[in-house]
Amino acid sequence: MKQNFRPADSLNILFCLLLMLITFFHYKDIPSAKYLIFLYASMILFQATLVKLCFMNSILKNIRDFVFPTLSIFITFDTLELIVYNVNPQDIDYLLIRLDFLLFGVHPTIAIEKIYNPLLSDILQLAYSTYYFLPISLGIALKINKRQQEFEKSLFLIMLCFYISFIGYLFFPALGPRYAMAHLYESDFKGFLVADYIHNFLNILEGIKRNAFPSGHTGISLMVLLLSFLYVRKLFWILLVPIILLILATVYCRYHYVVDVLGGIFLLLISIVLGEIFYNKYLKKAEVKC
Repeated sequence: MKQNFRPADSLNILFCLLLMLITFFHYKDIPSAKYLIFLYASMILFQATLVKLCFMNSILKNIRDFVFPTLSIFITFDTLELIVYNVNPQDIDYLLIRLDFLLFGVHPTIAIEKIYNPLLSDILQLAYSTYYFLPISLGIALKINKRQQEFEKSLFLIMLCFYISFIGYLFFPALGPRYAMAHLYESDFKGFLVADYIHNFLNILEGIKRNAFPSGHTGISLMVLLLSFLYVRKLFWILLVPIILLILATVYCRYHYVVDVLGGIFLLLISIVLGEIFYNKYLKKAEVKC
C-alpha cells in the first residue's frame, strides 16, 4: 500500500531543511552545528520513514498523527536556544518596550502590578499552561468525530503557525519582560498555591529562547480556537474562556509585551492566508498525480 506525503509531513521536512541550511550557513558561528545538522537530518529521515510505514499498524499511524508532530515542535523549538543568539544576537526588547509605552503611555507589565493578586495569579498561570494541551485536544476531538480531512488540515495549519513563529524569533529575538524588565518590577511574581511552581518550571523548561515576539501562545491558541469553531463547535465553547484567560496571562505573568500579543494575532492571520494557499495548491497537485 503506497503512502503519500501529507501537507503536514512535507512542511515538517521543509522546516527541518531550512534549519539545516541556516546551520550550514552559520556553521562557524554555532558551536553545536554538527549536532544540529545530525538532529535535523534524523528528523527528516524519521518523518519519511513514518510516511512509508504507517500503513502497517495503528501504532505507527498514531505516531505519525500525534507523537512525531508534537516531538518535532518541541525539538525544533528547543534547538532555537542554540541558534537564535548565534545567528542574530541583537535583541529587540528595547524596541518592544518602547512600542508598548507609545501605545499605552505606561509599561503594561509594570502597571499590572497594581492588580496583582495571588489567587488571580494562580488562575492565569494555570490558564497559560493549558497552551501545551490545546492542539492535542483539538486533534483528539477531530479523531473522535471521525473528521480525518479536517484533522489533516488542522495539523498542517497549527504546525505552520508554530514554524512561522519560530522564524519570527530568528528575525526578531527578544527575551520578554520577565527577563528584560526584571530590574523594574517592585515585587516578584507570586501565586497562592501553584503559580510560583508552574512559573519556575516553565522558566526552566523553556530556557532563554528569545521567543517573545511574536507571541506563539496567542497565535497558536487562537488558531486552535478558530479551528474548533469551524470543525468541533462544542470544543470551541469549552476552550473559549481558558484561551481568553491564557492571552491575558501572557502579559500578566510577564511572558510577553502587549505588542507581542498583537504580533501573535498577525501570526494567526498570516498562517491562515499562507496556509490556505499552500494547502489548496498541494491538494490540487496531489489530485493531478492521482
